[in-house]
Amino acid sequence: MTLEGNQGGQRLLRPDSLGNLSRLEFIARGVVEGFITGRHQSPYKGTSIEFAEHRQYVSGDDLRNLDWRVFGKSDRYYIKQYKEETNLRSTILLDASGSMNYVGERAAKIDGQMVSKFEYSKYLAAALSYLLVNQQDAVGLVSFDTEIRDYIPARSNARHLRVLLNTIDELQTGAETELAGIFDDIAERVHRRGLVVVISDLFGDPTSLIKSLYHFRYRRHEVVLMHVMADEELTFPFDKWSDFRDLENPGSHEELDPVTLRAEYLDRVRGFISQIEVACGQMEIDYVPMNTRVPFEVALSGFLASRRNGQK
Repeated sequence: MTLEGNQGGQRLLRPDSLGNLSRLEFIARGVVEGFITGRHQSPYKGTSIEFAEHRQYVSGDDLRNLDWRVFGKSDRYYIKQYKEETNLRSTILLDASGSMNYVGERAAKIDGQMVSKFEYSKYLAAALSYLLVNQQDAVGLVSFDTEIRDYIPARSNARHLRVLLNTIDELQTGAETELAGIFDDIAERVHRRGLVVVISDLFGDPTSLIKSLYHFRYRRHEVVLMHVMADEELTFPFDKWSDFRDLENPGSHEELDPVTLRAEYLDRVRGFISQIEVACGQMEIDYVPMNTRVPFEVALSGFLASRRNGQK
């Protein structure tokens, strides 16, 4: 697929990144309900190459699907049924809360500038949108902070991709994060089972977050959780008194000695990540840590490759 011109959100589709990503594909692990024939397993039986089961012949069945070997053994007519393949309906959930504005000094650079968690996430969302639409899958977008900012239902065509890219490009960060309520709302809106990709730093109460992720699984969606964090948030390398600001509450800041806080901070971060990762494993959700120090195309390519090889 090619997009004409170089306006709006198309800046998010970097040719050097797409060259590597275009050779990869995103295959759903679970059963999905699509609307055209594609590459993912459907809950409905149709006519693909993967055998599902036999059923007894009834008048009007296609004689080409008769299993003559079974007939030879049983003297009865049986039809071979196959698993139908379909396209994927996916929804990308993009966190636009204030905490996503954090940049740090170790972030990867794009066009010479270090990117914030939010910019990093926008590139991820744009690349995933392009990849999925390019393989004829449908993509939708939900951006949120304390409430849903944008809700674009899943479609699959070049015009829709331009809408997605422009929306992602124009999106600005807002207020605090409200993950649980937003996820519960979205789970109720997306009726047809498919793929849900969450791109967020996951700032919030882990217990409520886990319950809301279970809501997606209860609805039989496949879920990929891309946990985007800056390297400084993971390692806390600060060694002198610093002014720490709350990006979700403008004006809120405090002078602190990071040396005295490091051990407790790192312990809490590791505990939080472990709690989320263990819960994702129990729910069969793909937990994908994303460090903004690693270029987004490298991190995304690594995830797609490991998924293809059955490691995720």
